[in-house]
Amino acid sequence: MLEKTIANKILKFLKTLPSCFAWKNHGDLFSQAGIPDIICCIGGKFVAFEIKTSTGKLSKLQEITIEKIKNAGGLAFKVTSLDEVKKILKGVMPM
Repeated sequence: MLEKTIANKILKFLKTLPSCFAWKNHGDLFSQAGIPDIICCIGGKFVAFEIKTSTGKLSKLQEITIEKIKNAGGLAFKVTSLDEVKKILKGVMPM
């Protein structure tokens, strides 16, 4: 499955949650490199998801960015499926 397909499924799901504001980060020439694919505020918590296929690997910059988010008190994860996001969110907020 393509990263784009996974991202669309995750974003569609997140937008159904009543306490979630989420968007897809579209990297371009003017955005900061390494920012995760999906950013959301859910139940008052900052959560970011870097989407990869089952064989995809994080770049060094993505690893560093995820650590910076965690060090700032946010949550950030590499995910490969909607089911993985749902499991993560069960630990973040009641659903």
